[in-house]
Amino acid sequence: MRPPRVAFLAMTVVVTGIASYLAFSPSRAGSPAFWALAAGPPVALAVVAAAWAARDELLREWLSPRWGDFTRGVVGAVGFFALAWAFVRLVTPAGSPREIWLVSLYGQIGDPRVLQAHAPAVAAVVIVVALAEEVLWRGMVTQLLAERVGSHAAWVWAAGLYALAYVPTMWALRAGQGFNPVLAIAALGGGLVWGAMARGFRRLAPGVLAHALFDWAVIMMFPLWGMK
Repeated sequence: MRPPRVAFLAMTVVVTGIASYLAFSPSRAGSPAFWALAAGPPVALAVVAAAWAARDELLREWLSPRWGDFTRGVVGAVGFFALAWAFVRLVTPAGSPREIWLVSLYGQIGDPRVLQAHAPAVAAVVIVVALAEEVLWRGMVTQLLAERVGSHAAWVWAAGLYALAYVPTMWALRAGQGFNPVLAIAALGGGLVWGAMARGFRRLAPGVLAHALFDWAVIMMFPLWGMK
């Protein structure tokens, strides 16, 4: 039995919004509490989504690998990274007042030396969260929205709700008196890119890989703040 559509959509946005605000509050910068709050609620909600999808025989269809998925995932990750890089260069360049958006975000994630020292654990979290968010947002949320607005528009609506869930971080990550929209903007961009992949390929597997590779790249390999 599916959960009530409106109630589950509202719960997903509210729970994610509260968790994202708490995770990105400065007092939790670089702490285990940050990672627990950033990862725990999406995973818990995704378990519900996965159980529903499995009962409706959708989960295997969403996640079963097919030939070419790796290439699609890499291309998706590289494409979104290019968009993120362009945003950084055009909107938050080094030395601009908006550079603080990225400083605050990367400061919240933690000391790069600590992250490198715990690379396997970071990789595990990145993979689990990417899988959870794709099953939840591009899977269940999009499916529930499709029943209301149709499949052609559902992935766009899902991207909007995904971004809305991260709007509270505008307050949590603010520097001085200015709001910090960088994570909400990233969520909207990611929601559109990964939603388009799910729509185009009619499965989640390529988007899961693209999501995980992008997160790993911007956190561990090619951070968007501090690059030359």
